[in-house]
Amino acid sequence: MKILVLGGTKFVGRHLVEAAIARGHTLTLFHRGQTNPGLFPGVEVVTGDREHDLDRLAGRRWDAVIDTCGYVPRVVGMAARALAEAVDRYVFISSISVYGTEVAPGADEATPLLSLDDPSVEVVDGRTYGPLKALCEAELEAILPGRVLNVRPGLIVGPEDPTDRFTYWPHRLAQGGEVLAPGDSRQPVQFIDVRDLAEWIVRAVEDGLVGPFNATGPHDPLTMEDFLTGSREALASDARVTWVDEAFLLAQGVRPFTDLPLWMPRASAGFSAISSRKAQRAGLRYRSLAQTVRDTEAWARGQAWEGRKAGLSPDREREVLAAWDEAKTKQGV
Repeated sequence: MKILVLGGTKFVGRHLVEAAIARGHTLTLFHRGQTNPGLFPGVEVVTGDREHDLDRLAGRRWDAVIDTCGYVPRVVGMAARALAEAVDRYVFISSISVYGTEVAPGADEATPLLSLDDPSVEVVDGRTYGPLKALCEAELEAILPGRVLNVRPGLIVGPEDPTDRFTYWPHRLAQGGEVLAPGDSRQPVQFIDVRDLAEWIVRAVEDGLVGPFNATGPHDPLTMEDFLTGSREALASDARVTWVDEAFLLAQGVRPFTDLPLWMPRASAGFSAISSRKAQRAGLRYRSLAQTVRDTEAWARGQAWEGRKAGLSPDREREVLAAWDEAKTKQGV
C-alpha cells in the first residue's frame, strides 16, 4: 500500500513508519523537518508545515493517510479537505482522553465524548486536550464520512517516549532502594507499548477498518501492585516498595499522573479501566510487561534525567517518604 504519514519521526510516528516499512508498504512523510529529519533515509519526505504547505502534496494519491500530530479541529480539517480526493482513508491518532477522567470502568467506544463551551478554542492544555481531540474526530467524519479510523490510545509507552511518563518507573526501579508507590495497590493501570500500537494501526489500515477504536492495554486487568512487582522482577531489581496513602500524597502536593505516573485518584479510577475489546477483536495484540519494561529501561539508560518531565526527583521522593514515616510514627503505626 501507499501510505502518507503526517509526522513520522517522533515516538508514535517513527514506530508507525518502522512497522509499515517492515510490512512492505511505500511511505511518504510530510513534516517540518525539525525532529530527526534524517531518520529514514530511504523514505520519501515532503517538507512543509501542515497549516501552510499542504499544496506540496497536490496531484498525488495514497491509499491512506495517518495523522500522528493533529490536535486542533481547524488544522485537522484543513488536512482532511486537502487530502479528500487523494486518499481512501484517513487514520487519526486520537486519545481515550476524549471521554474525560470521570468515566465508569469498562467505558467503550459508545461512551459520550467531551465537548467545549467554546469550540473555537485552540489552546491545547490539560483541560482542552481531550475535548479538542473529540472535535477533531467530529470534523474528520463531517468531511470524510465513513472513511475515518479514529484510534484512541491510552498512555503510550516504550522506547523513544519523550514525555518521561511510564519511563519513570523502570528507571526508578532499576536504581533500587526504597521506592514510593502511590495510593491503593489494587488500583488498575493501563498503557500500551508504542510498538504494539504501531503494528496494529498498520494492520488496521491494511484491513480497511473505520470508526472509533480504543487502543490501550494490557489485555487482562493489571493493578499498580502487579505492575510494580512485574517490573521489579523483569529488571531483577532489589527495590523495596513503600505504599503511601492517596490523601497524604495529595496533601503533600504530589500530582497524580505527573509526579507519580500511572497513578490516578480513586475518583478517576475508571479512566484506568477503559475497554479495548473492540480493537482486540480486530487483532490488537500485546507483548509482555517484562519486555516493555526491560526495553524501556535499556533505552532510558542512555537518556539525561536532569529536568525530566514526569516523576519525582530523588530528593522529593525522599522528602515525601520521610514525611510519611513521621506521620505513621505519630499515629503509632
